[in-house]
Amino acid sequence: MARKPNYQFERMERDRSKAAKVAEKAAAKQREREEAARLANPDGFASTEEA
Repeated sequence: MARKPNYQFERMERDRSKAAKVAEKAAAKQREREEAARLANPDGFASTEEA
């Protein structure tokens, strides 16, 4: 006999996996930005030009 579908749970699981993907992409973008900033300024100091 087939089980009764639990639509609410299935939707919650889809939303959870979608949120995990979004968070993973955001973390990857953040790491990429930090890496670019580190490569642009390897000394670790803010680039302040004095005139």
